[in-house]
Amino acid sequence: MRDETFTKLGQTTKLPTSPDDAHLDQIPNTNTDTRYLVRFTCPEFTTVCPVTSQPDFAHLVIDFVPNAYLVESKSLKLYLGSFRNHAAFHEDCTVAIAKRLIDVLEPYWLRIGGYWYPRGGIPIDIFFQTGMPPKGVWIPEQGVPGYRGRG
Repeated sequence: MRDETFTKLGQTTKLPTSPDDAHLDQIPNTNTDTRYLVRFTCPEFTTVCPVTSQPDFAHLVIDFVPNAYLVESKSLKLYLGSFRNHAAFHEDCTVAIAKRLIDVLEPYWLRIGGYWYPRGGIPIDIFFQTGMPPKGVWIPEQGVPGYRGRG
């Protein structure tokens, strides 16, 4: 589905009720002749534990090398916000976000780092990428330190 009409940008919008209800707007990539990295950082990602209904928090870093499409950032923000009341495990959320972006954007390459804050005393970090990083593209480290607790 290719939609070049912005459904969120420039409008007052409510948070989608679930990730399945969220729409990601595509933007045509006007630099398809150039390989470059796009990074989105979401340091305040929230979701709900499917067992306890307690909130879970993560710092997400999404890196991708676009092909024909980019994602409009407000629609991405609303999509990520739609997880706020969504009950799923850390792994499911992290991988679902990657798969949705791959489906919508068909990027040349994508990786996501989900750095989850501790629940039950154990932080969980989830990493996914579509394959080997493309040659000739500067891909910096994600820069999120491992969890150290109170010091």
